[in-house]
Amino acid sequence: MSGLDRLGGWLRGGPAEPSEPGNVPGLVGRGSYRPQALLQRPVNPLFLWLSLIVAFLLNLLPVGAVPGVPDFLAVVLVFWSVHQPRRLGMAAAFVFGLLMDVHDGALFGEHALAYTLLSYGAITLHRRILWFPVLSQVLFVLPLLALAQLASLLIRLWVGGAFPGWWYFADSAVGALLWPAVHWLLLAPQRRPVDRDETRPL
Repeated sequence: MSGLDRLGGWLRGGPAEPSEPGNVPGLVGRGSYRPQALLQRPVNPLFLWLSLIVAFLLNLLPVGAVPGVPDFLAVVLVFWSVHQPRRLGMAAAFVFGLLMDVHDGALFGEHALAYTLLSYGAITLHRRILWFPVLSQVLFVLPLLALAQLASLLIRLWVGGAFPGWWYFADSAVGALLWPAVHWLLLAPQRRPVDRDETRPL
């Protein structure tokens, strides 16, 4: 479809044809648009906070020192910071970080700083991250988780701690690989049924 034909259709009030399947009419070159994003219910605040509490409890399991065990709370914080940046801010990430500091007996403020940076990065990039498919979002989640781990590690080294080895960052890699499963699980309550009532909007 030529540019003149598209312009003529727009002037006549009709929708322009999309250039690729799945595009929004009138928006050219945006093949990553996913109409199913419109078929979601608003998130339940109780479910949001319950998922954070469950992730926090998972972090309390006595396996946190084993390499490769992800920081479940960090992954869930990234998820809600990306999908609900107005409901979950950096203050909540800071408070959960202080709770993790108390549990781990770490330097007070270590996890709080790491989670705050994590939340800030996720909120800043949330529009860009949501533009990509779920599998491609892993490429954004991995650096965010690694940055949070790096901030925590630098604080430990600053106060005289020993370098734990490069396996220390395996937690971020595993957490990023869990992103598709976390995405499916936490969005499941918001998905609308496929056979919804066609007489109602959306």
